[in-house]
Amino acid sequence: MTYAVQWLRSLVFVVQMYAMMLILGIVFFPWAAFSRRGALIACKTFCKWVCWSARWMVGLRTEVRGPVPQDEVLIAAKHQSFLDIIMIFAAVPAGKFIMKRELMYAPILGQYALRIGCVPVDRGKRSLAIKKMVGDVARGTQLPGQLIIYSQGTRIAPGVKAPYKVGTSVLYQELGQDCVPAATNVGVFWPRRGFYRKPGLAVVEFLPRIPAGLDKATLMERLEREVEAASDALLDEAGFQVDKTQA
Repeated sequence: MTYAVQWLRSLVFVVQMYAMMLILGIVFFPWAAFSRRGALIACKTFCKWVCWSARWMVGLRTEVRGPVPQDEVLIAAKHQSFLDIIMIFAAVPAGKFIMKRELMYAPILGQYALRIGCVPVDRGKRSLAIKKMVGDVARGTQLPGQLIIYSQGTRIAPGVKAPYKVGTSVLYQELGQDCVPAATNVGVFWPRRGFYRKPGLAVVEFLPRIPAGLDKATLMERLEREVEAASDALLDEAGFQVDKTQA
């Protein structure tokens, strides 16, 4: 298959994906407006549709590996593109993300994100948002589920190294929950930007959980080491050459 044909198939896939987001958002809205369960089911339906349509439209298969957490834990994940968001949310029972505040104003996506319990964070004011969220949890006002944070704070291209931010360790200590690291290689097939989708097997892997109670430095060292090593292994499996000389 030529690049031009795959690019065209990718364009059609992306267009129908966002069209389905709009359709499902409208169809489920009366239920989702009054029920978190309705919002969760709507979002999971969309995620499953994306994974299913990607398989036959662009040849992109998806696979979730490792023990999927079912209890209330902090999931600290590698973030490479929109696809890892979709795969993680589809896998866990009641996922909720730490998300950029700008996404609140995205049509459909923003409204549903708030309904399922996502926590909007201002750029440059992450620590204040985390303190507020910790306070909400302590008062019992935060919706239950698996809290998902991207420890590097943004999408990182495959093979690129970027620092892990302290927000994960703050949440880990304040919430007193186990931390489940998650690695991925999805960026090889579904880039941060653009329409092109590459055929292959995109993987999200849940790694062994890190028990609650470690100090911040120990958590962050272990988290970064394990997630980066597992992600590099998945990239290698996907045929992506990782530059070992990067710090």
